[in-house]
Amino acid sequence: MRAPSRLSYGRIPNLVELKDLIATQLESFSWFRNEGLRELFDEINPITDYTGKNFELKFLDYEFGQPKFSVEECRNRDMTYAAPLRIRTRLTIKETGEIKESEVYMGDFAMMTDEGTFIVNGTERVVVSQLVRSPGVYFTAAEDPNTGRKLFGAKLIPNRGAWLEIETSAKDLLTVKIDRKRKVPVTVLLKALELPQMKGTENDREAQKRALMELFGDVDNNPDHRYIEQTLEKDTTTKTEDALLELYRRVRPGDPPSVDNARNLLQSLFFNPRRFDLGRVGRYKVDKRLGRDEEDILERVRQRELRILEKGDFIAFIRKLIELNNAPREKQIPDDIDHLGNRRVRAVGELLQNQFRMGLIRMERIIKERMTISDPHTVTSASLINARPVVAAIKEFFGSSQLSQFMDQHNPLSELTNKRRLSALGPGGLSRERAGFDVRDVHHSHYGRICPIETPEGPNIGLIGNLATYAKVNEFGFIETPFRRVYNRVALNEDVAPKLEGRELRRPAVDAKGNEVMAAHEKLDAKAVQKLIKARVASIDIVPWISTEVEYLSADEEDMYGIAQANAALTPDSTFVDARVPARARGDFKIEEIQNIQYMDVSPKQIVSVATAMIPFLEHDDAGRALMGANMQRQAVPLLVTEAPLVGTGVEYYAAKDSGEMIVADVAGTVIDIAHPKEMKAVHATPVFEIVVKPDGGGADRHYPLQKFARSNQGTCLNHRAVVKPGQHVEKGDILADGPAIDQGEMALGRNVLVAFMPWEGYNFEDAILLSERVVKEDMYTSIHIEEYESEARETKLGPEEITRDIPNVADDALRNLDERGIVYIGAEVQQGDILVGKITPKGETELSAEERLLRAIFGEKAREVRDSSLRVPHGERGIVVDVKVFSRDNKDELGPGINEMVRVYIAQKRKISAGDKMAGRHGNKGVVARIMPAEDMPYLPDGTPVDIVLNPLGVPSRMNLGQVLETHLGWVASTLGIKIATPVFDGAPMPTIVKELEKAGLPVDGKVRLRDGRTGDEFDEPVTVGMIYMLKLAHLVEDKIHARSTGPYSLVTQQPLGGKAQFGGQRFGEMEVWALEAYGAAHVLQEILTVKSDDIVGRVKAYEAIVKGDNTLEAGIPESFRVLVKELEGLALGVEILSEDERQIVLSEEDIPEIPLDLGISLEREELGEDSAE
Repeated sequence: MRAPSRLSYGRIPNLVELKDLIATQLESFSWFRNEGLRELFDEINPITDYTGKNFELKFLDYEFGQPKFSVEECRNRDMTYAAPLRIRTRLTIKETGEIKESEVYMGDFAMMTDEGTFIVNGTERVVVSQLVRSPGVYFTAAEDPNTGRKLFGAKLIPNRGAWLEIETSAKDLLTVKIDRKRKVPVTVLLKALELPQMKGTENDREAQKRALMELFGDVDNNPDHRYIEQTLEKDTTTKTEDALLELYRRVRPGDPPSVDNARNLLQSLFFNPRRFDLGRVGRYKVDKRLGRDEEDILERVRQRELRILEKGDFIAFIRKLIELNNAPREKQIPDDIDHLGNRRVRAVGELLQNQFRMGLIRMERIIKERMTISDPHTVTSASLINARPVVAAIKEFFGSSQLSQFMDQHNPLSELTNKRRLSALGPGGLSRERAGFDVRDVHHSHYGRICPIETPEGPNIGLIGNLATYAKVNEFGFIETPFRRVYNRVALNEDVAPKLEGRELRRPAVDAKGNEVMAAHEKLDAKAVQKLIKARVASIDIVPWISTEVEYLSADEEDMYGIAQANAALTPDSTFVDARVPARARGDFKIEEIQNIQYMDVSPKQIVSVATAMIPFLEHDDAGRALMGANMQRQAVPLLVTEAPLVGTGVEYYAAKDSGEMIVADVAGTVIDIAHPKEMKAVHATPVFEIVVKPDGGGADRHYPLQKFARSNQGTCLNHRAVVKPGQHVEKGDILADGPAIDQGEMALGRNVLVAFMPWEGYNFEDAILLSERVVKEDMYTSIHIEEYESEARETKLGPEEITRDIPNVADDALRNLDERGIVYIGAEVQQGDILVGKITPKGETELSAEERLLRAIFGEKAREVRDSSLRVPHGERGIVVDVKVFSRDNKDELGPGINEMVRVYIAQKRKISAGDKMAGRHGNKGVVARIMPAEDMPYLPDGTPVDIVLNPLGVPSRMNLGQVLETHLGWVASTLGIKIATPVFDGAPMPTIVKELEKAGLPVDGKVRLRDGRTGDEFDEPVTVGMIYMLKLAHLVEDKIHARSTGPYSLVTQQPLGGKAQFGGQRFGEMEVWALEAYGAAHVLQEILTVKSDDIVGRVKAYEAIVKGDNTLEAGIPESFRVLVKELEGLALGVEILSEDERQIVLSEEDIPEIPLDLGISLEREELGEDSAE
């Protein structure tokens, strides 16, 4: 099945197809496997022992084996999807000259799945790309408050190693800071570097001065500001050795300085590849900023030895700094650190490489230590190499790094967005507290690279972004975006000749001598072009022509050109209609002459991310609401019956295809079977359904497994539905099966419903939503949610726990759903409190009485004391058991230490929409269902059709998200004509078109009708806007939030009830609520809330007893928190006396809490968490 067809209102053709949306992840990991690892081994090769005389170990080559288990098996069995890494090594024993080559196993290495995720311990995770400051040199400016002149500074940021900062003072002094230590005059550093230009001046201060003045004489030529001269005056060192010692004192204060130590320090700080690394990117940025030639730069970047600094770089930094200080004010432009030319993406591959490097360095240390104690006759590579540090470093990264995230799997869109996310947080990045406004703000260089709309609301706003639809990351980690090439001035040669046919000259063509060869405005054909080439015309100016060639540009490159917008009007001949068009040039948005345009945007949607591009009429929504709309689409719950939107944007198909939740044929062939395989694949695997395709070109059949009712990371339901039939022929790239929230290959996050914008009896006050019962009855918003519960049988000090049906003090009725093993059977309907897995735990032996000893002697172990520790359904949960998995040591399953058996139970529940659920449209129009009304009471159209949903019209004007109203109009047209519509972002249907379409469909042109009240049949006063709108049900469901408590666990210290549903806590009656009761003078209510309902231990037990017995008495005692306060004051060595009203002393006795009969059912164990709530 191909992509479904939609009637599109877009006027701009799609030049670049939206595909490979997760390419960043896949390509980066592939780079790491093939090149990143090799780089690391090259870095640490060779490893020698500490003396360098005995052993030398070299890593030659490496290869990954096949993963031991499939992705599906790893999911089911809590394993990591990983492949073994083997390394070929060569060990040279220098004493004997013997060379031993061998292969060493380096542990299992987590592999990326085809969907761009990792499976670690059975859970699916995503490594988010990090956006960090690029290594390189930056020139910043500070203003002198007295004179107002700009003082420049340079900052060198390497990939790893010491930072170098050069500053200009108001007195024209150039100082340098190495690795954020104390300042030293820059001439001291230049002398200490022992530059070739200063050879022979080592011991002569005057000669050094002359050499330095000469070195910078051509740039340091401002008579008012002599930078080098001023610095030399401040510089007290007389010879090179003094300079070295002075530098050493500043960088290593407290260490006794010596010339050799100082030389070695300088060498290791900037010229040792182990200690200092600019990286390919750093070298690229440094050379680019210092104005070196582009071809030259790309050549230099490839040379590993240039990843450290050269002595010439220091001179170049200082020259550039003096140049900027002396430049006229309009040319004094400091670098913008928020520009995307200065921020780069560190994707999975690089993050893993950094982690792997840390492991390798630890491993190298161990190898060196082992080399010192190894016997040359018996030593082998395997005996030296301990791969544990490397494996541990990678494990730590996946398990606890801020950038390795539990995949957001609410729906396919949230998965896709998670993989395309860019975070400025994480190790080596920013922290939330330190990030100011500038870093978070939208920058002009984000255009076409990072979405200006999709970012979280809250403390992370602007720090977490998303790649724009067409953006991709280049080899240096900079984000690029595509543009159409505009031919304006063309250098003539045989290659461009065919492109020039049919073009028109803008200016006369002249040869090298200045003679006119062809007049302006002449049309070019093949003959004319050859004539120009023969006449040796170097270049010609043509009327700007927009080609279909697409080029990707980084933010730095883009700033050099004039770039027209994608919606600039073009003639059929691909030239501009107007002489001036809106354009971006050098970071400025302006109206530009067309002869200054070199490129043009490929599509209007290249500005925004995939989720934002799925909002129709985005151009009519306020940015704040569009942000909510984009973020809320990611929270939509996949519904039982999916339905693609009537009004889409054309992105739905591409988003669904690349989300990884849709099954796509990777070969052309014929579907031969949609089957349940004959035998089970693995011991624990749920039965596997699959689609089998016979490839056209012969070869083995392709098996595509389908997931049926599996649980996603967020508890939503993953279910594949085949959309092909046996015997059907499919092409490569065709859809075989829809995933959750996908309908016929298109993203389908919600449902199309008939909406009326009108107030209704106050039920839609403050964004609340009124729904028709038809929506509930027809299961339009019904979703399936699957929860996972697990119980472990462990070894305890008193003996092993046991999973059994034989549970003490439990009625037979409670065991009705358990099989003979004591595990609930599949298909059982369970409520809160029901037993899922029967489990008993041995209790501590007590002193036995004579009778018990006799019983024990007769019945043996049977009568041993055990405690019921069964797994029960938690409060407020219900559903049907859909799957049970049992893992045990006997079946050779991998279980944690001390665990003998583990049972996992999956409970599914069908949730219809109910009052209290959160719903939203795609325009940030969110609300809570306030009431569900019988369909017959809803307002109805003149033809008798009742509306499905009533929204408040006041939600539109102040929020400025008019997109929802236009969507409503166009949705009504689509529904009436029975078609689906695409209205691409920034290129959608204009207002006149919508009016025309309404007319064509025979609907009122203003989209309004007179509705009647379903209860009385009377007409409402005013006409109402009616139409079809796409609404989503969000993951904030009332059933997960509703919660009540009478008694439950108490906090250990304060003895107050815990808080929150997860802890089965109470509702906090806070300071302000107390004020309210005080204001009413409700003394008794206040007293009981602050004592017996909270932390008066004795009082609450008595109150409970009184309620059980039906009494109506209440004795309030002293709250525990008061005792805590007294104890804290006593802890400060203060004597505290408590006096009553009549000045009698009250003694706080530590009296025991009265024993409570067990049958009251109240546990007063002072536990942080009760037994039930802990599970």
